[in-house]
Amino acid sequence: MKIQMVDLKSQYEKIKEEVNAGIQECIDNTAFINGPAVKEFQQEFEKYLNVKHVIPCANGTDALQIAMMALDLKPGDEVICPAFTYVATAEVIGLLGLKPIMVDVDENTFNIAIEGLENYITPKTKAIVPVHLYGQSAEMKKILDFAEKHNLFVIEDNAQAIGSNYTFPDGTSMKTGTIGHIGCTSFFPSKNLGCYGDGGALMTNDDDLAARIRMIANHGQQKKYYHKVLGCNSRLDTIQAAVLKVKLKQLDQYSASRNQMAAYYDENLKGIHEIQVPERAKNATHVFHQYTLKVKNGKRDALQQYLAAKDIPSMIYYPLPLYRQEAFEQYVEEGFSLPVTEKLCSEVISLPVHTEFNQQVSDYIISEIKNFFK
Repeated sequence: MKIQMVDLKSQYEKIKEEVNAGIQECIDNTAFINGPAVKEFQQEFEKYLNVKHVIPCANGTDALQIAMMALDLKPGDEVICPAFTYVATAEVIGLLGLKPIMVDVDENTFNIAIEGLENYITPKTKAIVPVHLYGQSAEMKKILDFAEKHNLFVIEDNAQAIGSNYTFPDGTSMKTGTIGHIGCTSFFPSKNLGCYGDGGALMTNDDDLAARIRMIANHGQQKKYYHKVLGCNSRLDTIQAAVLKVKLKQLDQYSASRNQMAAYYDENLKGIHEIQVPERAKNATHVFHQYTLKVKNGKRDALQQYLAAKDIPSMIYYPLPLYRQEAFEQYVEEGFSLPVTEKLCSEVISLPVHTEFNQQVSDYIISEIKNFFK
């Protein structure tokens, strides 16, 4: 059988007619930029997230950059972010002349660790970027409290957790990406809500921030040919919006299928002592953008090689801490190290997880993992 990390082909087959009709409508109307589907998707996404403003843009990296531009951060300002995440989170910080302050993560949830954050605060600290890694919310109540104490902006990197709910101690529940000052997401094809190219969006409940974000994403203009600030050109294509409109209606079902596959993995792998299945936070729902195991006793790489020989794909997100990437040398002192991040980079491995649960595929993957550990 042909196994992929994400089965976009099978997913497409189930929504083919509606997707094709949406794309054809864009072509027939020749409204390729800022066509009706963009506004329609924006409004439907706002309703789904229960957020006042969604501002579509070209990709998730742009979303992060525009967020920091909208908050008027200045060169030299410091922004706290996890060291165990995709490069884009810290990359945009450096690109804007800001300084990424990389911190450790929780060993079980993989999200930014709250303990010890006080040690990183300086007069230059202006913002914090929690990443909802692998599909599960960071501990937002503690992050908000910390941010309020130190007068920091909170920018949520929600590229991997669209659809996840976070519940506060008082029982209030909010979608990830709508909790901080600004939320950012990506619609890269493999994401839980992915289009058929590049795409992204920003979310906020602040009217003034929303207006500034829209202006920055549109060359810094509110009125055509009149540019108030230096901005950029970051738009969601109409065709991609048409695809997202269809897939948004399926998002909760996609999350349910991913959870079904994750639960099946859990049940059948829990007896293997050398691996640890993903932990679920009690106050957040997991949408399993990735199903990520921790492999003990230095056997992770050997397991990946074994699975590859059996035509089972897997991925290591992420094999090297951001602070050990050559691109970030200038931001850290020699010898800087974070113990949990270092450990996770040597232990984590992600298995295929699909929006169309296939027990035959799951059984094959599970059986070969068990064979490896026999």
